[in-house]
Amino acid sequence: MKLHRRSRAFTLIEILVVVSIIAVVMSIAVLSLGVLGDDRDLREEGRRLVALVQVAQDEAVMQGREFGIEFMTGGFRFVEFDPLLNTWSELIGDDTLRMRELPEEMEFELWVEGQRVLLDPEPAETESPDEMTSVSVAENYAPHILVFSSGDMTPFELRVQRQDLDQLIVLESNLLGDIKFQDPEDR
Repeated sequence: MKLHRRSRAFTLIEILVVVSIIAVVMSIAVLSLGVLGDDRDLREEGRRLVALVQVAQDEAVMQGREFGIEFMTGGFRFVEFDPLLNTWSELIGDDTLRMRELPEEMEFELWVEGQRVLLDPEPAETESPDEMTSVSVAENYAPHILVFSSGDMTPFELRVQRQDLDQLIVLESNLLGDIKFQDPEDR
């Protein structure tokens, strides 16, 4: 008696079933990690900005000072108004309201009163409390957003976006200083 050994191979259907199972597991893993459509860093930057603006509003009300926010394409900074010298200057010694930069792949777009504001890549010249000159570029300086001592502020719409992934979040403020954080994921 001869025994015939039959070698058994995988059939095409078995291979397709295994590939399909692997594809389903991989798609679930990719979605749960947030690679597709979910950008936690973008939302975190938006929430950080909202929190800092609220701190500036609280400081303005408590101290009776006027603050401003200057936006650049890749960052922002807070400035304060000196009523005695009638000038805006950088905040010195306040680590909370210091200049902030966005990660490289993110940038701002700003609209004030329905008009888009062209943002510079670098901050503008302001008066330094140490060196007050009579004629300066800083005499014409004004921040994009004003935060008044009453807590009110300039209404604006700010988009924080990632060009590489074509994602954005929108921050909107009204005259009373209320800021709405619009995340496209929440819609």
